[in-house]
Amino acid sequence: MSDNKYEQGLKKLEEISPGAAERTKQSLNDIAPDMVKYLMEFVFGEIACRPGLDMRAREITAVAALAALGTAPNQLKVHIKGALTCGCTREEVVEVLMQVLVYAGFPAALTGLRLAKEVFKEIDEAS
Repeated sequence: MSDNKYEQGLKKLEEISPGAAERTKQSLNDIAPDMVKYLMEFVFGEIACRPGLDMRAREITAVAALAALGTAPNQLKVHIKGALTCGCTREEVVEVLMQVLVYAGFPAALTGLRLAKEVFKEIDEAS
């Protein structure tokens, strides 16, 4: 993959979650700089830039998948913020997490809702 994919990935992540690219680099460069490269080039430079879904749909998908997994609370919060940045309403985020209940159970949905509540509070306090 080229530097172009890396730069494209940085730009896409910044569009979804302002500041997340820099935070990701700071948290991983000292231990796993290749992980930063893979995230930027593949996840955000390749997958997130594919045609067929807009970023709003991609963020809804990420919220649902991460909530269902139940193992990535930090990433779920980033993607809840990303969903809001990409045009989702708080009500839509809550409904996505309610839908997770059907497929992943009460614990996953409840954890997702708790994290959404934290994100909403952080946003309200920052404004």
